[in-house]
Amino acid sequence: MLNVNELYASHIDRVYAFFAYRVTSASDAEDLTSATFERVVRHAHRFDPARASVTTWLFVISENVLVDHYRRQGRRDERDFDEADDRWSAPEDRPSIGLSPELESALGSLNDRERRVIGLRFGADLSGKEIAALVGTSEANVHQLLSRALRRMRTEIGDVSSVR
Repeated sequence: MLNVNELYASHIDRVYAFFAYRVTSASDAEDLTSATFERVVRHAHRFDPARASVTTWLFVISENVLVDHYRRQGRRDERDFDEADDRWSAPEDRPSIGLSPELESALGSLNDRERRVIGLRFGADLSGKEIAALVGTSEANVHQLLSRALRRMRTEIGDVSSVR
């Protein structure tokens, strides 16, 4: 039987970080984290360890919560949402989501798929194999996407040592 309290305690930071890499607002990241664990509680009885690890199951739920969030916003994808949310007069006026402004800017330079794998790798701290299972691609493709995204982010930031 799935222990939801233990799952929450051990994964809350990873789920929040995943959303922090994907949305532009700390309050949205907090709301989406909360919505994820609400779904986990409601659907804990559906978890089947024969189909996926608990971590993979949790981040499938997280991704579904994110998709629902964009649908409610009337946006088709993250880029539409990020561009429409540019209501702040200057970047320094924008509320922080816990990432450095340079990192937020570099993430904004990525396409949706790259931002997704970066969020899963560094926000959710998933392995290449786990990301491949979530994204529906090969592990080699995940590593290639990560490499390209990190290279683009390094160029955007302008300092190779700033990005892992």
